[in-house]
Amino acid sequence: MEIHELVVEMKLLERRLTLYEEKYGVLSEDFYFALVAGKLAEYDNFDETRADFSRWKGIYETWQRRKEAYRKQIQEREFAKVLRFQPAY
Repeated sequence: MEIHELVVEMKLLERRLTLYEEKYGVLSEDFYFALVAGKLAEYDNFDETRADFSRWKGIYETWQRRKEAYRKQIQEREFAKVLRFQPAY
């Protein structure tokens, strides 16, 4: 994926993450660390939260992979050549 495509996809994923953050009142990073640490096991008994948490986790992990790919490409390229600048005439 090109840098621009990664940015667009990350922004779309962030919009989806925001829905869960607003619903549950915590940031995705904090949710993810609590989930992988096993601190949310009590919610496995509830169908809605189990489904939400599964989707939220997947979206967050996808966002993390895209961000890592973005970081790698940014570091490997000359930054000035990455910008998508369109001069106004």
